[in-house]
Amino acid sequence: MPPLQAETCDTAHGRLEVRKIYVATQAAIDFPHLAQAFLILRITVHEKTGKVRTERTFGLTSLPAAQASPEALLAFTRGHWEIENRCHHVRDTTFDEDRSQIRTRNGPRVMATLRNFAMGLLRRAGWENIAEATRQYAARSGQVLHLLGF
Repeated sequence: MPPLQAETCDTAHGRLEVRKIYVATQAAIDFPHLAQAFLILRITVHEKTGKVRTERTFGLTSLPAAQASPEALLAFTRGHWEIENRCHHVRDTTFDEDRSQIRTRNGPRVMATLRNFAMGLLRRAGWENIAEATRQYAARSGQVLHLLGF
């Protein structure tokens, strides 16, 4: 049986990205609860330079084909990276979380919660760029109280 396939195409930030997925529903892999195995091929073309980048990602899922079509699997993986980019990447880069000296007891969890709260507050206030927002409020710390409703 040939693999199931789907394709999407996006243009953003000066680049064209084509994502293709190849899904094997009868994967011959002895892995508990495995229903599907897939390969995602991402081809990115930067519009200014013309540089082409190809990336391959493999995945496994316990979701059967009836619950996760190739199009749905593409959407699931895309949604995962949206979470990664909107949350974890911001915590790593803007808040420099990886270099935090807080490492004991509940300290790391509390700080992650506070960072997430700050990001949510800034996004609710209409900010897309959290780094820019933190610079803005660092220069005008009195305005932070307005975000908190004071």
